[in-house]
This record gives sequence, structure tokens and C-alpha cells, in this order.
Amino acid sequence: MKRRLKINGFIMFTVVMSVILFPALFLRRTNGYFTDELIEIFGVVLILLGQLFRVSARGYKSEYSQNGQSLLQGGPYALVRNPMYLGILLIGSGIVLVLFQWWATAALLLVFITRYILLIFKEEEKLFVTFPEDYPDYRQRVSCLIPSIAKISQMDISEYLPLKLSWLKKEIGTISAVLFITLFLESWEDIKNEGIRVYLREFIGILIIIILFICLIGYLIRRTNALEKDVANKK
Repeated sequence: MKRRLKINGFIMFTVVMSVILFPALFLRRTNGYFTDELIEIFGVVLILLGQLFRVSARGYKSEYSQNGQSLLQGGPYALVRNPMYLGILLIGSGIVLVLFQWWATAALLLVFITRYILLIFKEEEKLFVTFPEDYPDYRQRVSCLIPSIAKISQMDISEYLPLKLSWLKKEIGTISAVLFITLFLESWEDIKNEGIRVYLREFIGILIIIILFICLIGYLIRRTNALEKDVANKK
């Protein structure tokens, strides 16, 4: 795990330093069009949604995996087999939409494939050995990384994205740092190219998205607590 964190930290440091040193090469220049603003706002949505998947998946795993002795099949793991990697993919895609030129999409996919797809294969080999009876059936029922639209429509969001305040507190630093750095670089570039008045319209849109995201967090926490109380009362 420590080796994985070091590699991820090195990748993040390299990306940030490259953007700071060569902004013209990497950062996308907008023309103030409404479509540009929509793309950037949608990117913020993906970043927040990706962070939500990561928090839910990490928290659910820490609470219910029994130190790897139990095969997780509920919560975010009922939607996809690798919700944490889905979260990383969403965050990366959102950052590309907000900040980078279009060629960076290909670079993102290359990094993701070489970094995480291989990890998924290795982890699945271990799961086949650890849970020889349960994992083959689970693997057949649940997609690897991309959720099924039919499954999303059949489940309440609180079913596949349970959330607790204690889980959120552990990840709030990472969420804040990623969002702050992304929005700082994006706003700095937009204000420099378009001026503060043009940027304010986009800022209001992003602020609304963040407020809605906070409301969603509150809803998920309340629903998760309510469901746990129902289960406890039935026992």
C-alpha cells in the first residue's frame, strides 16, 4: 500500500509541477463561450462524484470487509466491482475537462490503463483464490468498472453510495486539496484570459454545484444512518 501511495504521489507531483512550469502547453484556453463554461462545470461535477465514490468505497470497505476476510458485495460494490478505481477515473476525467487541452484525455487513459487496469487484474486473481465459491458469481453479476444504467435506475443512490460522517472526515483533506488546486488553476487561467467579469458567471455555476453536492452529502449521511437503525431494530 505504501508503495502504491508513493507512486500515486509522484504522479500527482509530476502533473502539478508540469502545469506550473509549462501552463501554455497543458492548460486549455477558453474563449468565454457558454459551451466552455458548461464543460468546466461538468468537470467539477465529475470530480465531486468521483470523490464521493472514493469516500463511500473506502469507508464501506474499512467497516465491512473484516480485514479482507469478507467479500464485499453491498454498497458501492453492488454497483461495480472496483468503485475506488471508478472514483479515480471520474476525478481524472473531471480534472481534464476543467483544466487541460483535449490531447490530455489520451494521456489520462494511458496512465489509467497502465496504472490501474493491471492492478485490477492482479487483485481479481487474489479474489478468485480467496473466495473461490462466491467471487465467480459476483464477478458475473456486477460489472468491473463501468456501472450499468439499468442497475443505477433500479437502486436508490443511498443504496450504492452509503456515507457516514466519520468516513467523510478521513477524506476531507484530500477532497479539499484536489478541488482547491483544480479550481485555483482554472480560475487563474480564466481571469488572465477573459477577465473577472466573465469568470464570475462560471463561478456562480460552480458554487451552485458545490452547494448541491453538500446537500447530497447530507442526504446520503441521513439515509445511511436511518437504514442502519432499521436493520438494528429488526434484530
